[in-house]
Amino acid sequence: MNQYLLSTYGGGDDGPSEPPSPEQMQQMMQGIIALEAEMEEAGAFTFGGGLHGADAATVVRQGDAGVVMTDGPYVESKEHIAGFYIVAAEDLDEALRWADKVSATVGRPIEVRPFMATGKVADHMPG
Repeated sequence: MNQYLLSTYGGGDDGPSEPPSPEQMQQMMQGIIALEAEMEEAGAFTFGGGLHGADAATVVRQGDAGVVMTDGPYVESKEHIAGFYIVAAEDLDEALRWADKVSATVGRPIEVRPFMATGKVADHMPG
């Protein structure tokens, strides 16, 4: 099985201009719960979660004097990752079918990216 990252973004032009009502949020959450149960039943669900807004991010980088930490996202952008799933799928077509279901459930575009390899990097080093 291969693993794929299905990610959704918030803050851009593709989503609703107003926050969802409590009723809309309840309906979406029920859809997410049902979709995750379907993923688990199919053996596709590996991990997933929603993220706090980009203003909660901290960037850690190495500077001349050691570690430097700054508040906010790494990239200045209108859109930021809002949530994701990691799914196990036989191939890209299967991962795209899951992305279609996620997109229909959350009402946003979903980016699908395959992982390069599974496991620890050391497991894939020659010699």
